[in-house]
Amino acid sequence: LLNYLQYNLLRLSEPIRVLVTGAAGQIAYSLLFSIAKGDVFGKDQPVILLLLDITPMLPVLDGVVMELQDCALPLLRDIIPTDKEEVAFKDLDAAILVGSMPRKDGMERKDLLKANVAIFKSQGAALEKYAKKTVKVLVVGNPANTNCLIAAKSAPSIPKENFSCLTRLDHNRARSQVAMRCAVPATHVRNVIIWGNHSSTQYPDVHHCLVNMSGSELACFDAVKDDAWLKGDFIATVQQRGAAVIKARKLSSAMSAAKAICDHMRDIWTGTADGEFISMGVYSSGNSYGVPDDLIYSFPVQIKDKTWKIVEGLAINSFSQTKMDATAAELIEERDTAVAFLGV
Repeated sequence: LLNYLQYNLLRLSEPIRVLVTGAAGQIAYSLLFSIAKGDVFGKDQPVILLLLDITPMLPVLDGVVMELQDCALPLLRDIIPTDKEEVAFKDLDAAILVGSMPRKDGMERKDLLKANVAIFKSQGAALEKYAKKTVKVLVVGNPANTNCLIAAKSAPSIPKENFSCLTRLDHNRARSQVAMRCAVPATHVRNVIIWGNHSSTQYPDVHHCLVNMSGSELACFDAVKDDAWLKGDFIATVQQRGAAVIKARKLSSAMSAAKAICDHMRDIWTGTADGEFISMGVYSSGNSYGVPDDLIYSFPVQIKDKTWKIVEGLAINSFSQTKMDATAAELIEERDTAVAFLGV
């Protein structure tokens, strides 16, 4: 009877339309299966996957489609591979913008910005023209914060609160580093914060982090008992983790990035647990931390009813404030450079 009821619930549920860009790439290869089997939007939520990539990647994308079909997943109602924005962005409920121009040897950061500003201006305009106004947009492609800001500015009729960028991977990295140091599962560590940019200026902050040790929650500094590590090597490790993965794998983070995307979108869809906050890059518009307006900046947030809210009123010491200001300064410079490229 239970199986019969579940089957009928699936049959009656309206599928949601989910876009993944850069869909023939490494991150998407780890991501698409999790979305299609219900790990992100729910075990009773059918999905239609829209897969966008550049024209030369379409043969590879056809192989990805074959594999998704061969998984025989009950929630996956349709798969639409395309190189056309008007097809990919139509009537979207969720958009995960993974594809971006990667940084090549000898490329200056401003050159990377210039290439990506054009991509995300175009995708923002496509969201504006074709997607639902309720669409939830997650930008993953780097430089993620500024790409997200440009996409949001290029879709003026979609609320800026509907746009976010991925700093959950950094959040997960910070959580894991503390967990390993304390010899506890990562689930025993909560309320780490990533402030600012998804770059080497980001600030992984554990001043409000709690660690469950033998059944009782301790402040992170009391659990770790090594202030020098928490204020030094810990921060550097999280900031440089992406580069360390590239050095070891000769490829950028893919499995961990896909897991972080799943965590981020699942929390948007279903909310955060009581007493817990997570990190995501969101639009800065008036906050208690002195972060300038009109940036996509990573804050601690709580989510309910698909709406995020910055966790306000956390005590910030001078050590933290200096690092938060430094990453904001980098974001202001990136924003101003990007806007200059757009000529707006």
